[in-house]
Amino acid sequence: MKTIIITGGAGFIGSHVVREFVLKYPNYKIINLDVLTYAGNLENLKDVQDHPNYQFIKADIVDAKSILDVFVEHQPDGVIHLAAESHVDRSISNPLDFVMTNVIGTVNLLNAANHIWKGNYEGKRFHHVSTDEVFGTLGSEGFFTETTAYDPHSPYSASKASSDHFVRAYHDTYGLPIVLTNCSNNYGPNHFPEKLIPLCIHNILNKKPLPIYGDGKFTRDWLFVIDHAKAIDLVFHEGKNGESYNVGGFNEWKNIDLVKELCKQMDEKLGNPIGTSEQLITFVKDRPGHDLRYAIDASKINQELGWKPSVTFEEGLSKTIDWFLTNQDWLENVTSGDYQKYYEKQYRE
Repeated sequence: MKTIIITGGAGFIGSHVVREFVLKYPNYKIINLDVLTYAGNLENLKDVQDHPNYQFIKADIVDAKSILDVFVEHQPDGVIHLAAESHVDRSISNPLDFVMTNVIGTVNLLNAANHIWKGNYEGKRFHHVSTDEVFGTLGSEGFFTETTAYDPHSPYSASKASSDHFVRAYHDTYGLPIVLTNCSNNYGPNHFPEKLIPLCIHNILNKKPLPIYGDGKFTRDWLFVIDHAKAIDLVFHEGKNGESYNVGGFNEWKNIDLVKELCKQMDEKLGNPIGTSEQLITFVKDRPGHDLRYAIDASKINQELGWKPSVTFEEGLSKTIDWFLTNQDWLENVTSGDYQKYYEKQYRE
């Protein structure tokens, strides 16, 4: 039986990756390693927590000894590294947290993997999951490719760029078998409501303002999180050692247009007159270092591995809204902080 450690597996993207692997690969032992910060929510994994091939371990990747102990005890064959501080606004107010988790934490994982594999890399793999923000910003045309030069503009993207470089350096220096993926903005079920789409859903339900930075013309490529989990599965198993793969939704939206589409769908689903939710849109002062446009060229993963998104944005957004409307208790637990009690209740022994 293969053992796979998935770091950050209680977070938004991580929980979908854990679920993908637990359900699809019953012959794998899946270890969900998470420190459970504000964004780590074990309620995301209620449906798999009792599966015989699933185990949760609470540990901090910044603590090198704890991580090495976990690796020595469980002898993983693979690592899928998703644990990260990821919110740009938080990185501006407290960049050191991002350095510690995203840089030091990644190096601790690389050291632990290299220690237990000791150069015997057959059948081993370290998959590092990163972001398109490491590439900086684009003008009105062009796309990020796997060969685009790094040009990070925020403490968050700088910390992720540094972690990417360390992962490649361990491949080049030690021969560590690695793959990297750089993804565009994710959306979907279980998304923590500090990010744009779940924040707007929550605020519409509570008739609160919908804050839009600047003029709302900042453009992002959006990727349905379940499609991203399937891409990670594919790259982990079939990607070439030492290679990186961009994972995007082929799906660019200006922030203001996205929010207007979300408002329209919310009004339809809530039975409101069309335009009701749009009245909540409020433009706020732009944040420092805000990149104008991200757009990913995902042709490499499509041509080499056969991956492509399964839904259009309108379809994925509709599925996302339906999930939040059906799971308003989850949303209430997250916004109130009550979700953090779940670990104590579930694992108090």
